[in-house]
Amino acid sequence: MIIKGKFTDILARRIYPAEVSIADKKILSIRELDSQEIVPDHYICPGFIDAHVHIESSMLVPSEFARLAVVHGTVATVSDPHEIANVLGLDGVEFMIANGKQTPFHFYFGAPSCVPATSFETAGASLRSTEVDQLLSRPEIKYLSEMMNFPGVLQGDPEVMKKIAAAKKYHKPVDGHAPGLRGEEARHYIQAGISTDHECFTAEEALDKLGMGMKILIREGSAARHFEALADLLNEHWENMMFCSDDKHPDSLVSGHINQLCVRAVAKNIDPFKVLMAACINPIIHYSLDVGRLRPGDAADFILLRDLKKFEVIQTFLQGELVAENGKTKIKSVSNLSKPNQFDCSYTRPEDFIFRAGPLSTSAYPYPVIEAYDGQLITGKYNAEIQPKNGIWETDSSRDILKIVVLNRYKKAPVAQAFIKNFGLKTGALASSVAHDSHNIVAVGVSDEALSQAINGVITEKGGISVAGEELERKLGLPIAGLMTLSFMALLVIPHLKLSDLGLFDGDRFQIL
Repeated sequence: MIIKGKFTDILARRIYPAEVSIADKKILSIRELDSQEIVPDHYICPGFIDAHVHIESSMLVPSEFARLAVVHGTVATVSDPHEIANVLGLDGVEFMIANGKQTPFHFYFGAPSCVPATSFETAGASLRSTEVDQLLSRPEIKYLSEMMNFPGVLQGDPEVMKKIAAAKKYHKPVDGHAPGLRGEEARHYIQAGISTDHECFTAEEALDKLGMGMKILIREGSAARHFEALADLLNEHWENMMFCSDDKHPDSLVSGHINQLCVRAVAKNIDPFKVLMAACINPIIHYSLDVGRLRPGDAADFILLRDLKKFEVIQTFLQGELVAENGKTKIKSVSNLSKPNQFDCSYTRPEDFIFRAGPLSTSAYPYPVIEAYDGQLITGKYNAEIQPKNGIWETDSSRDILKIVVLNRYKKAPVAQAFIKNFGLKTGALASSVAHDSHNIVAVGVSDEALSQAINGVITEKGGISVAGEELERKLGLPIAGLMTLSFMALLVIPHLKLSDLGLFDGDRFQIL
C-alpha cells in the first residue's frame, strides 16, 4: 500500500510531500517527492495518544472505546484499570487486557497502585505489593498507575514503597497524583520515583513540578478540565508535557478526544509541532510504547488530517489496517463478552434513608454541606443553617441543599449520609454504581422515596445509573463490574439523550454524563 500526502515529520519540524510504503503492518519506506509532483492535500501524521485515562469511565469495555476513539485519530491509550480493580481485583485487570487485545488498538495498561483507594470506604478488592509486583513483571503492563497515596509516599509507608520499588525493579515509570502538592513535599514525592502528574490545576504548580523534573499531563476530561490553566506552558515546556483525558464520558468521546486539545492549542498560537509532540510523541518516549512514529520499520500506525488547525481526521490506520474513515469506525464489535461483576446488595426502603439529627432540636444551626464545583474534582465545605424537623435532617431544594447517600454494594452495612450543594436537582433522585473509587452506590435526591427508587433501579441492574422522579424511571444497566456496558449503542447518550432531557434538572446546571 502506498499513501501520499504532506508528510509531517514532528521531530525534524518539517512538512514535505512524500509517499509512504506499507507492507506486513509496517512502514517500509518514506520517500520525499519532488515539489512539482501533485500529492493529495492532506497531512500524514502519527496518531494521537491519551497519556492517562480510565477506560471504565467511558462506560464502555476497551474494544468499544477503541471503536469510538479511532474516529478522532486516537491510536493508543495509557490506561489505568484502577476502577475495575477496585471492584474485581486482578480478575478485573485481566478482563481489560484480554478485551483490549481483541482489537488492533493499542491499550497500554498499568498496575493499579491504590486498591483500595482509601481505608475509609469498602471496596470490592485489594491489590497488595506482591500482586502489583506480579503485574509489573508482565511485558504488557507498562507502568505503575497513579500513586494517589502521596501522604503514604511522604511518610514512607512500607506497602507504598514496595510498590514503587517493584516498578523500579522492572524499569517501568511511576505515574503520580498529587493535586496542590508544592515545595519540599513535592520534591520528596518526586525523588521517591514519581515521574508524572495529571492533577495540576494552576500553572504555578505545574511549573514547580516541571522544575523538579516531573512530566506534566494537561488534563481535559469530562469531569476535570485544566487545559486553559496549563496550555500556555507548552510554548516553553512541550518536551515534558502530554495530553490526557483521565475520565472520558461517552457523550464526550462521541464528540472528540485528543484531537480537540490540538485544535484549542493551535488556536492559542502554540506551534503545531510542539502540540503534536505532546499529543503523539512524548507518551511513546516516556512509557516506552511500541506505537509507530512514522519511521521505516515502525508499525504502520498513523492518521491523515485535513489540516493542522481543525485537525479533522480523514482516516486512521493501525498496523496498516484502515480502522476509521470520515467519521465512521471500521472496528467490529467483540461478541460473546463475559460479564464479570461483584454485587451483593438488598433492595432499600425510603425509611432506610432517614437522616436523624440526634437529640430533638427546633432551632437551626450550622451544618457542614459538601459544595460541588463544576468542572473540578475537588469539593468545598459550606456551612448551612439547617433546622431539623422532629429530630430529622431534611433536604431543602429551595436552597439547593440535597441529601447524598452511599450504600455499600459489596456487603450489608449502614447507609452513609450527608448533604451536598450545586446539583440543581428540583425533584426526584439519581443513583449510580459508577462512584470513584470504590464504586459503591452513590445517590443524590430530593426525597427519601425518590432515593430508594433510584437506588433500587441500580440494584435491579446489578450496577448502572438510575434516575427516578414523579411517575418517571430511567435505568442504564452496566453489567460489567457495575461500570461498563457491552456496546456504545446501549448508552443513553447515544446520540443525544442526556439526563437533563428528562425534566429533572434546572437548565444546564447538572448533567451526569
